Amino acid sequence: MATGIVNNLLEKLNLTSGEKKAAVQEPAADDVNNLREKYEKAGQDHVFKFYDELDTEGKAKLYAQLNNFDPDRINTLADKALHPPKSDNDGKKSEIEPLPAEASESLLEADKSKIEEYYNSGLQLVAENKVGVVLMAGGQGTRLGSSDPKGCFDIGLPSHKSLFQMQGERILKAEQLAQKQAGKDAIPTIPWYVMTSGPTRGPTEKFFKDNNYFGLSEENVIIFEQGVLPCISNEGKILMESKGKVAVAPDGNGGLYKALITSPVRSDMRKRGIEHIHAYCVDNCLVKVADPIFLGFAASKDVDIATKVVRKRAANESVGLIVQKDGKPDVVEYSEIDQEMAEAKDSQDRLKFRAANIVNHYYSFKFIDSSEEWMDRLPHHVAKKKIPYLDTESGESKKPEKANGIKLEQFVFDVFPFLPMEKFACLEVDRKDEFSPLKNARGTGEDDPDTSKKDIMTQGSEWLKAAGAIVVSEDDSAGIEVSPLISYGGEGLEYLKGREINAPAVIEKREE
Repeated sequence: MATGIVNNLLEKLNLTSGEKKAAVQEPAADDVNNLREKYEKAGQDHVFKFYDELDTEGKAKLYAQLNNFDPDRINTLADKALHPPKSDNDGKKSEIEPLPAEASESLLEADKSKIEEYYNSGLQLVAENKVGVVLMAGGQGTRLGSSDPKGCFDIGLPSHKSLFQMQGERILKAEQLAQKQAGKDAIPTIPWYVMTSGPTRGPTEKFFKDNNYFGLSEENVIIFEQGVLPCISNEGKILMESKGKVAVAPDGNGGLYKALITSPVRSDMRKRGIEHIHAYCVDNCLVKVADPIFLGFAASKDVDIATKVVRKRAANESVGLIVQKDGKPDVVEYSEIDQEMAEAKDSQDRLKFRAANIVNHYYSFKFIDSSEEWMDRLPHHVAKKKIPYLDTESGESKKPEKANGIKLEQFVFDVFPFLPMEKFACLEVDRKDEFSPLKNARGTGEDDPDTSKKDIMTQGSEWLKAAGAIVVSEDDSAGIEVSPLISYGGEGLEYLKGREINAPAVIEKREE
């Protein structure tokens, strides 16, 4: 169940504002006893060990948190995680093949007329208000040296725009392009559904509000929260962070599916008539938000899920790959493929397994609307961690020196094998145009703020040159930043033909 439900419970208990804090009421004794009994039957009653020592607010908060979990389900998940069942394949090795040709297409090789057809049909879907965008933005910028949500990060562009701002402006531009193509008076709406986590929700909401939602209407930006799961000891017990709080961790990007239906998002999509959904991760500065080509491609295939991939750089690149596994679409990690498979070539001397996963997906709304039918089948993955905890025997806080427990998470791509191959499609895109992830601290030289900035500036330079502008620079790496409000994908820059632009520069206004 999503953390937002915990917030709703806390609101009912008057715990979410300073004004109401004085009105906090202790949970009813019968309710507490019933919940305690539920945990006792599950062998997890230690979570109530210090309940009677807590003040009224502490009791209310712990009750709300524990009421949000099903201890029997936690036991089942913990047992599967700590004692994994044997493979369903009876020891047989899975058959891994590239996706069939009919399920794949490449923009690197596609006919320009076909790409234009996808682009136009995608814009038409936007013009008809049938497109929604889901952003997975639960992470903090800890590895970047920031405690802010990663989407707030400034990669160092001349404009100093954050990742959130660049993506919001791409939504605005996609709306404008769709309006122009359809010849409509009213600008269509692409609602932006932003999935946060517990630590990032408040700062994200504040950042959006402080920046006036980057030009979008507040009612079309819906910020919601992914769920959490308790941390589990190596003995299968729920770990306590303190006397009044369970140790929890976000349920992974696969928690998206549950969060969509336990938050107001799914009902909002239904009310708006959304039929096509683009979902992506916040850390890709080159992401084409609500990409008309991708939307048109997926809609033309009449699939429930489509995914974008980039071509694997080299045989040994450490990336997950989109493949056909035992006849179903799936993702395999690089560690699951031996050296021979990794280096295998196809008839055109390309890597046979080259479709690198970039967590950039399309969903039909009808598939998301059917979540209850398949959501509980999603597997949970185990991350062994050193988890600070409260020793419920002594009441002392402990900081373990080695892994003492597990965190459970789901992956967004684990739903792929639930589909027949004919309901899945894969679109290969050019890495330099669409994928530059921000993973590492500045100065590491790979997937860091400097490489993200360079990729944006290089792309802008190429767009200007293609439009006939003359880019002048004493530094080959300087480049040009082109605002998404000026151009979504390189279009509309003809007015700069013959103009000399000194790099580094930013093209922010039409009159420039």
